[in-house]
Amino acid sequence: MGLLKGKRALITGGTSGLGKQIALTFAEEGADVAILGTNLERAKQVVETLEEFRTSPEQRFWFDTVNVGKKEEVNPSVEHLLKEWEGVDILVNCAGITRDKLFMKMSEDDWDQVIETNLKSVYNLSHALVRPMMKARQGKIINITSVIGLTGNPGQVNYSASKLGIVGLTRSLAKELGPRNVNVNCIAPGFFETPMTDALTDEQKEAILKKVPMGRLGNPKEIAHAAVFLASDRSNYITGQVLTVDGGMIA
Repeated sequence: MGLLKGKRALITGGTSGLGKQIALTFAEEGADVAILGTNLERAKQVVETLEEFRTSPEQRFWFDTVNVGKKEEVNPSVEHLLKEWEGVDILVNCAGITRDKLFMKMSEDDWDQVIETNLKSVYNLSHALVRPMMKARQGKIINITSVIGLTGNPGQVNYSASKLGIVGLTRSLAKELGPRNVNVNCIAPGFFETPMTDALTDEQKEAILKKVPMGRLGNPKEIAHAAVFLASDRSNYITGQVLTVDGGMIA
């Protein structure tokens, strides 16, 4: 029996990278899985792949193409899902982009795009689901931050600010929602094998690995397994925390 059997999960950024792996692993654990992304073809492909992980005939898969940084797009999409599924038990905020540049060369647009996609999306989705979760007196919100939000990194002022902002949001919201039995936690990945790290040069990867005691990049499944734990009943007394999954990078 899967750890998430019968649970209804909504995942942003679910069409690629860590978000896609979380979606597939949640399906494998028995959850109904809805994904939000901006690329229609990739969304359709992920839903087709989800079928391969189906654990029961009753399991449901759903997708919508939405710019999660825009509340006017998020709200009707979430309302449609809530009507169709009669609730959402798990929200995973995984949407994220980078626009890396040294700060003095960073345009206002570079700043705004990253803050909107990475941080405002967490507000948008959480705000859309917090009332029904409170009414149900149960729910799990899992926000994907980054070790870069905890340490900083040259050329990533916007990204680091957005990711540390998620930590502050998580801790404060956990205190608000705890009395209603809604858990809010973060996962802070280190460097993982994703399209983002695929774009790095060999020299850049080598420099990163020197900082990781385990001497390797993470596998996206290792983040997905952490997300399953935080989404399951096994983490019911854990809230307001940052689970760092980084091979010891910031130990």
